[in-house]
Amino acid sequence: MTAQPLAGVRPTVAAFGSVDGELAVGGIPVSRLAERVGSTPFFAYDRELITGRVAQLRAALPDRVQLSYAVKANPMPAVVQHLATLVDSLDVASAREMRAALDTPLAATHVSFAGPGKTDAEITQAVAAGVTIEMESATEAARVVSAGERLGLRPRVAVRVNPDFQVKGSGMRMGGGPQQFGIDAEQVPALLADLAAADVDLLGYHVFAGSQNLNASIIAEAQRKTVDLVLALAERTPWPVRYLNLGGGFGIPYFDRDRPLELQAVGDNLADLVHARIDPHLPDARVVIELGRYLVGEAGVYVTRVVDRKVSRGRTYLVVDGGMHHQLAASGNFGQVIRRNYPVVVGNRMAEAPTETVTVVGCLCTPLDLLGDGVELPPADVGDLVVLFQAGAYGLTASPTAFLGHPEPVEVLV
Repeated sequence: MTAQPLAGVRPTVAAFGSVDGELAVGGIPVSRLAERVGSTPFFAYDRELITGRVAQLRAALPDRVQLSYAVKANPMPAVVQHLATLVDSLDVASAREMRAALDTPLAATHVSFAGPGKTDAEITQAVAAGVTIEMESATEAARVVSAGERLGLRPRVAVRVNPDFQVKGSGMRMGGGPQQFGIDAEQVPALLADLAAADVDLLGYHVFAGSQNLNASIIAEAQRKTVDLVLALAERTPWPVRYLNLGGGFGIPYFDRDRPLELQAVGDNLADLVHARIDPHLPDARVVIELGRYLVGEAGVYVTRVVDRKVSRGRTYLVVDGGMHHQLAASGNFGQVIRRNYPVVVGNRMAEAPTETVTVVGCLCTPLDLLGDGVELPPADVGDLVVLFQAGAYGLTASPTAFLGHPEPVEVLV
């Protein structure tokens, strides 16, 4: 059974293809996949799309730049295992994510642990495992040193720097100005002086200024400023810089007006930076781009079944068995200022033309449970499968799954 290309639809949808007039995920028509899963709603991630995205990045980025997967984007163990065979390293944000990363074939030395508020227990686990701890404060640095002394181990560490610049156009700004993330750039020299007497293996620096950016020129400018900042810090570092994490922030198009990131422009800028700035001044540094959403976001769908169709004062509603408790972002309640629709189709009716305007709502007792507002779809009824796209990142684990006590959905990698 071979998936055929889809015509006349958004590239996000077309990437999946179709079989016998149905959307196909991993080459499997969605109705058959629902039978295989055994229930709706569910998340499905396309293995080949993830593999293809990594290949695109490898082709666009200079050879010196390595890829790290930010597990927080999608920590499903099968996804993490698959990506561990494709990328160079994994970045985690909790002890649970760290355990998932350590279960992969990648060595612990290729796992980094970032995020504010690491507990003593998490730090101890990270030191014992031998992962790289990206320190977010002076207090955290002292805890790392203490854990290393207690365990008789030399912690692998990097300093996460809160830069003295901001990145415009990012969905979330995570650097510049006051931040809970990282150590202010002007405070880093004092921390380095404190660490000089400590028994730690200081590898280098991590700078992550913002996420979900679709503007290649803005990303390029942020990378240039990041390299300049690290080069200035390197002059004050009593050890060779062996690790330079440039962050990521590569965005994906969620809405009609969004345009895909010009990846080659980002790659060309990085090639210039490597040649002109990094190679001459940081020859020992492992240069890393850390990406989550960009690797998996467009490879996932959320599939939910119509359980009711009703008309209320002229408006047609499709009520589905899923909702915002599984896919909060699609409801507009995860960072959107003005709510806009994610791409949505009737997955088992891809060969039919959209002839009606409907509102797709979930099964929760709140008007916030809105998955598609005034969307044009083929006529759908009870039993049909509504599919939401861009569901591969920050879906299930970023949603309030316990709200109203509904069961959690299944996740599959196909």
